[in-house]
Amino acid sequence: MQLLYEGKAKKLLSSPEPGMVVVQFKDSVTAGNAAKKAEISGKGALASAISIKLLEVVSAKGVPTHFVKKMDERSFLARQVEIIPLEIVVRNWAAGSIVKRLGLERGKIFEPPLVEFFYKSDSLGDPLIGESHIQALGLATPEEVERIKQLASKANSVLKEYFLAKHLKLIDLKFEFGRARKNHKEILLADEISPDTMRLWDDQTNESLDKDVFREDKGDLLTAYRAVAQRMGLI
Repeated sequence: MQLLYEGKAKKLLSSPEPGMVVVQFKDSVTAGNAAKKAEISGKGALASAISIKLLEVVSAKGVPTHFVKKMDERSFLARQVEIIPLEIVVRNWAAGSIVKRLGLERGKIFEPPLVEFFYKSDSLGDPLIGESHIQALGLATPEEVERIKQLASKANSVLKEYFLAKHLKLIDLKFEFGRARKNHKEILLADEISPDTMRLWDDQTNESLDKDVFREDKGDLLTAYRAVAQRMGLI
């Protein structure tokens, strides 16, 4: 398989199946736009297993995704998409950057959930942008933006309910979407859904069970990811 793209946490590999790619998770973990990084053996396999399960969960509730099937413990087959260069962050409670940016109390409830757009650009530091910026930059059409908001909100609602049943609070999460290769009008939830891309707190203790453990030196990342996988019945 040919390497098509390598990011901070995943590789994208070619597939012999037409219109498909292989998403392979790495053991790398980064924070602060890769200012802090480490290799943690076993992290990729856990992130892959969690992501596969969560993509299946939202797909079963009507959110179209790029996921096709599991390949091995660190990889899955996916439909090839043209990634829209936006990161869509849905926030159910205040944590992370928004606390400092808006002077909010950590843990403040957002009802309805807050949806934010960030321009996917490492060189610019993934800046927060509005819908008018998206149009000015030609990143997506107004119809695509509306569809993305609908899908992100629905996926968040499904996952929030799913995790509450596991005694976890879905604080926030990041989505990426893409245009289907064969039909550009079809928008698919792409990338991953794992503790690398969301905040999860224990619903009793508010203990972090996500990448904040690494980002804020709160303990052992692998232990946190294993705890999530165990509550999901994956290990």
